Amino acid sequence: MWGGNWDGWGGGLFMVLTMLIVWGGLVWLVVYAIRASSRSDGRSTDGRSGDRSAIQILEERFARGEIDRDEFEERRRVLRSEAA
Repeated sequence: MWGGNWDGWGGGLFMVLTMLIVWGGLVWLVVYAIRASSRSDGRSTDGRSGDRSAIQILEERFARGEIDRDEFEERRRVLRSEAA
C-alpha cells in the first residue's frame, strides 16, 4: 500500500518492539521523576529522613554495634557539650 514491505510477521514484530521501547521509556521517565522529587524534599537515596540529629545517628550506630559503649558515651558527651 505505501510501497514498503511491512506486511506479515516482520512488520508486526517491528511495531510491537517499537511500542515496547516507547512505553518502557515513558515508564522509566515517570519512575525517575518520582525518585528525583522524593530526593529533593530532604530525603536521602535510601528513603530515610534527612533531619535526624547527631545524637540519633550515634544511638543508631551504637544499637547496630558499630561502636562500643565507651566510644558512645564519649561522643555523646562531646555532642551534648557542643549543643549547650
